[in-house]
Amino acid sequence: MAKASRPSSPPPPSAPDLSILGDQVTIHPAGYTETLSPAEAGTEQALLSQFARFRSSPLDFLREISLYVNGTGWRSYDHIIGQSIFYSGFSENMKAAVMATPTLRVKIAELAERRIRVEEEDGLLGNGDNGGVGGARRKEERRREIEESLKEVAEGLTDGMICKMESKRFIRGAYYFATQLLTRAYHQGIHVSSEEVLRLRAVAEQAEKKKQSIIFLPCHRSHVDYVSLQLICYRLGLALPTVVAGDNLNFPLVGAFLQHAGAMWIRRSFGDDTLYTTLVQSYIDTLLQNGYNFECFVEGGRSRTGKLLPPKFGILSFLLDSVLSGRVEDAIVCPVSTQYDKVIEVDSYVSELLGQPKPKENLKDFLSASSVLSLKLGRVDVRFHEPWSLRTFINQQKARFTQTPLHTDNSHPSGVVLKRRLLTTLGYKVLSDINAVSVVMPTALIGTVLLTLRGRGVGKAELVRRVEWLSERVRSQGGRVAHFAGVPTEVVVERGLEVLGPALVGLVNGLPEDTYYAVDRFQLSFYRNMTIHLFISQALVSASMYMKIKLGGGPEHQRISYEQLHDQVYFLSQLFRGEFIFPTEGLAVNLEKTLQSLETDNVIKVARDASTPSKILFVELSDAERECGRENYDFYCFLIWPSIEASWLGAVSLMMLTPPAGQSEKVWLNVKSVQDQAQLLGKTLYHQGDLSYFEAVNKETLKNAYQRFEEEGIIVVAKSRDARVQPTLKLAAEWTPKRRDGTGTVVAEGKLWDFAERISQSRREGKNRRDGATVQTRVLALADRVGRQLYEAAAMESSVVEEKAPRKRRRKSIETRSRL
Repeated sequence: MAKASRPSSPPPPSAPDLSILGDQVTIHPAGYTETLSPAEAGTEQALLSQFARFRSSPLDFLREISLYVNGTGWRSYDHIIGQSIFYSGFSENMKAAVMATPTLRVKIAELAERRIRVEEEDGLLGNGDNGGVGGARRKEERRREIEESLKEVAEGLTDGMICKMESKRFIRGAYYFATQLLTRAYHQGIHVSSEEVLRLRAVAEQAEKKKQSIIFLPCHRSHVDYVSLQLICYRLGLALPTVVAGDNLNFPLVGAFLQHAGAMWIRRSFGDDTLYTTLVQSYIDTLLQNGYNFECFVEGGRSRTGKLLPPKFGILSFLLDSVLSGRVEDAIVCPVSTQYDKVIEVDSYVSELLGQPKPKENLKDFLSASSVLSLKLGRVDVRFHEPWSLRTFINQQKARFTQTPLHTDNSHPSGVVLKRRLLTTLGYKVLSDINAVSVVMPTALIGTVLLTLRGRGVGKAELVRRVEWLSERVRSQGGRVAHFAGVPTEVVVERGLEVLGPALVGLVNGLPEDTYYAVDRFQLSFYRNMTIHLFISQALVSASMYMKIKLGGGPEHQRISYEQLHDQVYFLSQLFRGEFIFPTEGLAVNLEKTLQSLETDNVIKVARDASTPSKILFVELSDAERECGRENYDFYCFLIWPSIEASWLGAVSLMMLTPPAGQSEKVWLNVKSVQDQAQLLGKTLYHQGDLSYFEAVNKETLKNAYQRFEEEGIIVVAKSRDARVQPTLKLAAEWTPKRRDGTGTVVAEGKLWDFAERISQSRREGKNRRDGATVQTRVLALADRVGRQLYEAAAMESSVVEEKAPRKRRRKSIETRSRL
């Protein structure tokens, strides 16, 4: 890529890294450490000193196990920073503390009183004078009976939920076992910043004195995330956090192991179970009141795409409520970024994104993971943002709401508004902090370069040059690149290619120069998505300019007015507000900064009004950018085009929802069925040449698109309080396309068609794609055909339900009579 005209300043010196590999903690200069030969390694060879293996050295192997079981030196885990954990009776003490919380006691009394009222109304408390002494006594006895029953239920739920830190010997063995597994897969170990670790230890020491918890909030890309953080805390002598885990992982053997290592189990959905909800809040209150460290994933589940997901507010809501209510004085928030040279689960992610059902976790699949543990997947890179006070955050945010005083009581309407604002701001602040400390790995640089090429492949020299260029651009955007420590970029690229493997990146042999190409673009997009957040503003501007540049002609025909540019950037940013984390200064400020950056880098020219220099007239590509073949500009477009393509597919798939001729517009369609058919439509369009990027058909992106469509009022979604009943949807009346009289075909006009066309203006022009009239005829006809199948299936399902309904009513009537 062409060098930017702005001289690149050298990155500021950073603190050395620490690598943790088994027993070895090695300090490195601020640099990326690769697997080197003994001749190359020098004093850094210690990085690769792994555990002894039984077959090669049985005596050393047994000696190492003995050191862990008996607890020698740091392995004893005696002098930790934080509150006392891992002692006999810990679980019982925690359960008793949870059951004694005022919040839980009040809820149990409330539920018991509610049940008493129901039984009174149903006449189940006897036929005597309920208002007399005897009736009052019966009510009180019944209330105590119900409360005792609820307490038994609560105790059972608590016992199944809480982490059971009971034995130091167990945790020493767990550390040894987990490190054995992790270092077999990630042979370069876990890397952290020494500066960040020292800062975290200092914060932990202060938190220990104040009896405050550290709340670790990591991003979530792999099951290795929580393993690596636990290993770091153990090795550096920090109290292990209690980790929120979905009960889908609580299967035999593995579930018990994780629970004793720090996992707390929660249901994936709480539904209307107010007792369970109160139990979770009471447990979190107890942990934070006693200063126990805590960990949960701000995104909820693992990201299948490599991008940060929007924040999930479930557990965050509990944490916020603990401090906001005053039940907890304060807690320390520490956002954490975990990056990988290669993520173990990406293969399964691709299968899920292409529509394969997610398999239920089980012991067999867990044990089969050993097949990947022999791979050399590089390193894990964990970075800690500077921790901050949750109480201070709340106070600062409340000060911003001075125009409308808000209560902190959740029962008050303004209290609900306050909490919603605080939750949203908290969630996106954490994501922003995670992005700020994330390190871009070499595999992400390589994947990004390979997926932003116009040609089929790239020569080795050009690949190295583009990786160097991209590294500079990442740093210029305030991002971090995994340090190379003086190792030539060519060597780093070679080893990154080795980690990715031939299944992802192919090599064409027999040519004058080694030439690489993307084999599995879908899987490589996971790694490209680890860099896109750094360039999202430039990408949106470039894609908006493309609506003019794609028309061709001379430079004067390809320039875009500022008003057009502003409108299209706003449109796209609204379209992707659930996909990316945008700067918070607002569109006008962000657009101005982005244009200045692109102008300084000599990618664009900005024409300003001579009389009012602050007023921009139009924007166009610079002469230098045209001379270098638009490769810098194209880079930004290639980053965002797959997302634009996915949104266009989502909009076109809504055409499927146009009711067939003679069909009632009151028919609601199953959301999952619609999204499955939208994915099938996308696969068809891709193979027929009307969709440029196969990754546009991924399930998560389509779900996000439909979420945006619901927020915009394009579709109406009906959800049941019963979790077993799947949500349904239909097009809003004003967005429903019309059909031609006579032919019954969908008319390519109206609000929905205009919306899809607005997205299409920034789509990449396909070399062999048939746009224009073809989209209006054949693509719409295909969408209509798939949609008819949806309506036919809905009609059949409706008739089956109607046929079964009388039987259910008769059965219910018979059951009612039998009870009477």
